[in-house]
Amino acid sequence: MPGGFRIRAATTDDVPALFELIKGLAAYERLLEQLSATEESLRSHLFGARPAAEAVLAEEHGVAVGFALYFHNFSTFLGRPGLYLEDLFVRPEYRGRGYGKALMVFVARLAQARDCGRLEWSVLDWNRPAREFYRTLGARPLDDWIGQRMTGEAIARLAGHRLPGEDG
Repeated sequence: MPGGFRIRAATTDDVPALFELIKGLAAYERLLEQLSATEESLRSHLFGARPAAEAVLAEEHGVAVGFALYFHNFSTFLGRPGLYLEDLFVRPEYRGRGYGKALMVFVARLAQARDCGRLEWSVLDWNRPAREFYRTLGARPLDDWIGQRMTGEAIARLAGHRLPGEDG
C-alpha cells in the first residue's frame, strides 16, 4: 500500500463519501436498481440515537478508497457476540494494493478485542475474485447453511399475524 494510507472509523461527516462507496458496491454487484439507501438514512441509522451498524473507511491521502460496514450479532451456542461484516468494498482502481486485506485485518482485530466468537459474512456466488480473496485469509464457506431473507411486504405480512392471547 502506498504511503498516506489509513483506516479510521467513519463519522457523520463521512456520510457523503460512504454513500458514494455504497453506490460503487451496488454497481459492482449489479444491484444498483435495489439501492434505496440515502445519505439521510445512513446518517440516521449509523450515527443516530441507536446506531444499527458501524463503518470504517480506508483512505489514501484523505480520499476514501474503500469501506467495511459491520454490526454485532450473538451466538447462542457460543454464548458470545459475533461480528457480521455486511459489506466490504474497495474501488476497482485501488484493488490489488492491500486495502481489502487491511480492512479485513482491522475488522478481525476489532472482533478479537470485543471477544467475538465469530466473524461472518456472505459473498455472492458469482464473485469468484472475492471468494478466492477470502479463502487466502483463512475463511471457509458454510456450505451447510442457506441464507434466508425477508424484505418489505413479507416482513409486514408476518408482523401482522396475531400472537396467541392477543386480542384483535
